[in-house]
Amino acid sequence: MTSALIVRVPEAESAVRPWSARPDVPAHVTVLHPFLPAARLDADVLSGLSELIGAHRKFDVRFATCGRFPGVLHLLPDPAAPFLALTRAVAERWPEAPPFAGAFTLDELVAHLTVAESPDPAVLAEAEAAVTPLLPIHSRVAAVDLLVHDGERWQPYASFPLH
Repeated sequence: MTSALIVRVPEAESAVRPWSARPDVPAHVTVLHPFLPAARLDADVLSGLSELIGAHRKFDVRFATCGRFPGVLHLLPDPAAPFLALTRAVAERWPEAPPFAGAFTLDELVAHLTVAESPDPAVLAEAEAAVTPLLPIHSRVAAVDLLVHDGERWQPYASFPLH
């Protein structure tokens, strides 16, 4: 059982939900996945997250552009820097939990909101054609949520406000 830190983007929910492979996960920008095993989420970790995340300011974000990774259609946040700053801060505080299990360095990360995942480029093109007319999407980022995977589903565990 693992955990993840995300920024929910409820304003994007109706645009991405039809394409989402994970009905238990809301539209979001990942801050850190995987984070710590669920068994490690004790009072010290929660307090540390609260302090660390609370040191970052709330901000407005706009999603107006689609991007692609191999097999993934995503929306690019503007600005992206506050998301990357959150990721960097958490990863530096808990180096045993590197982003994407160390598959990418902190300098290689691209903040994004996943719309669709498929090995079929036609599916991604269809999703992009459906989502593009709904852009831009605006949101106010005011918190980072901690989710825990219980072996079957992702469950909300805690929320940490930004200041």
